[in-house]
Amino acid sequence: MSPHPTPTTVTPADGVVRTSAERGRRDAILTPPQVQNHAANLAVLPDGSLGCVWFAGTQEGVPDISVWFSRREPGASAWSDPVQLSDDPTRSEQNPVLHVHPSGRVWLLWTSQHAGNQDTARVLRRISDDGGRTWGATDTVLSETAEGGVFVRQPLVTLPSGRLLLPIFHCVRVPGRRWVGDRDYSSVMVSDDTGLTWREVRVPESTGCVHMNIGRLGDGTLVALYRSRWADHVYRSTSDDDGDTWTPPIPTELPNNNSSIQFVVLPDDRMALVFNESSAADATARRTSLYDEIDDDGLADGPAADFESTEPSDGDERRAFWGAPRAPMTLAVSDDGGVTWPVRRNIEVGDGYCLSNNSRDGLNREFSYPSITATAGTLHVAFTRFRQAIEYVELTDEWIASGPS
Repeated sequence: MSPHPTPTTVTPADGVVRTSAERGRRDAILTPPQVQNHAANLAVLPDGSLGCVWFAGTQEGVPDISVWFSRREPGASAWSDPVQLSDDPTRSEQNPVLHVHPSGRVWLLWTSQHAGNQDTARVLRRISDDGGRTWGATDTVLSETAEGGVFVRQPLVTLPSGRLLLPIFHCVRVPGRRWVGDRDYSSVMVSDDTGLTWREVRVPESTGCVHMNIGRLGDGTLVALYRSRWADHVYRSTSDDDGDTWTPPIPTELPNNNSSIQFVVLPDDRMALVFNESSAADATARRTSLYDEIDDDGLADGPAADFESTEPSDGDERRAFWGAPRAPMTLAVSDDGGVTWPVRRNIEVGDGYCLSNNSRDGLNREFSYPSITATAGTLHVAFTRFRQAIEYVELTDEWIASGPS
């Protein structure tokens, strides 16, 4: 791994894309509509625009959290002012995902949950017939189950056959205990009728592996990478039958900190991944869950408690690890289907403090939840900056090649 570069200069939060001092790089901070902004997802829209969705509000888990959308028109030098696309005053609406359907319609999916209880989540959708400029009514794609909540984070995949793959993870409810993620596991929802009906394919032995991100290689192999609730490694599994079966996830050489990752398969079959190069091994403290305690005003009252969970354990049950640093934000490149990652360069560096999600008081310093897509030799990356704004970075091969050696 190359030495950490000097952190980039913070640009104004006005959506304007500016040239960086680093060759082959341009940056923007999207205009933040609320005090907290998190969990961006990018997509190339039918007219060639870039779309970016994320959630914003007072704080994750509070009912004023909703989905926001900004676009960058082809050739434009700035991102548009964000517009709000969801508004349920009773639920926290999180993890939006954009998908360009084979019909050309644009889907927006997101999760909807009660407070910090991810085991109450369901997946909702709106559809646009004009490339994301106007949106139809909200409908439910996946409901909460008897087992718990259903969550999304990563893009849908359309296979050459027209089959749709929607990666999900189950937030499993444990009677008498608050959800903390110890039993979460991954599945793939499969549709062979353009999304009219779905069937579930569970990923075997995937407890603790979430945020399943699927990409298709040139030979038809499907590769999936996962976030680890154990904050140890990025995990990897494959399918050679268009998603009907999956190998059990196994750890890769890359660390993971129980935070999101995302990759894109490039035209030459390389995989470009954005992630935090850190893990529980880098943590000096931990927290009991993703969420701070919420006070009577619906805001966090300081950092979450720094101690091990005191919930009863079921024998050898593994426990989710929360609080590993969410930094640096790193780009890695693989040329062997995600088995090894010899090329790595940091996009942003910092201490990654994330023992609180409190954006009101500026307590959080994470670079996290990246999204990546590619157009004509350019990588487009968006991620959370300190839970206060969404940072956008445009990178070329020149930037990758000119990194410290």
